[in-house]
Amino acid sequence: MTVTETAPQPRERILRAAADLLAEGGREAVSTRSVSAAAGVQAQTIYRQFGDMQGLLDEVAQRGFASYLADKHANLASGDPVEQLRRGWDLHVSFGLANPALYRLLYTDPRPGEGATVMGEANDILVRLVTRVAETGRLRMDVQAAAAMIHAAGIGVTVTLISARAAGRLAEHEGLAENTRDALLAALIADEEETGAEQSRAERGARHAVALKALLEEEGEQPFTPGEHLLLGELLTRLAGKAGLGGR
Repeated sequence: MTVTETAPQPRERILRAAADLLAEGGREAVSTRSVSAAAGVQAQTIYRQFGDMQGLLDEVAQRGFASYLADKHANLASGDPVEQLRRGWDLHVSFGLANPALYRLLYTDPRPGEGATVMGEANDILVRLVTRVAETGRLRMDVQAAAAMIHAAGIGVTVTLISARAAGRLAEHEGLAENTRDALLAALIADEEETGAEQSRAERGARHAVALKALLEEEGEQPFTPGEHLLLGELLTRLAGKAGLGGR
């Protein structure tokens, strides 16, 4: 085997250099000069391979996110949907703590559109999990609204823990992720033991409306015309919000 066959090609060297710099020093450490020096290439090679630094960062993000997305997809395979949501939350927080610089790049950078592809896939998985809960008749609000709450809370908790670790104060936040997760899911999801006598008629109706709406929005052949589908969706959304449980 020749040296040419074993040595990483320029594109791979650039990606590795950018990922290492990001992990060590955050986004500010990833510049054309630093990456070209670490990868042993000319600056124009970066632009020729990735278009610009944004293109390079997007590919670094996609590569770093790949194993996390694989774990998220594996979590979809089987099991109780509520437990899947719990595991999904834990995977999210663990990923952030293990990859703080990459997490900040994906979730807290103010530039719009960055990481949109991989972020969109992660959000789709979350929506699918929440939809499964809705189909059991246990979700207390609209799928999209519930997913948005979980997403926002997960980011807030993870960023808080990342900052606490950087400041050497992580021990002060012991149990934050688990307690927030459990409180949020308790607010969004009804226990299986809850009976009709313990809930108002409006609350029971809202949960059933959420379940039916989730089933209605599944892909596949529909028994309604487009107009009927739209009207029924609007009516179910209204019912889902009847008890103040939310709806979109």
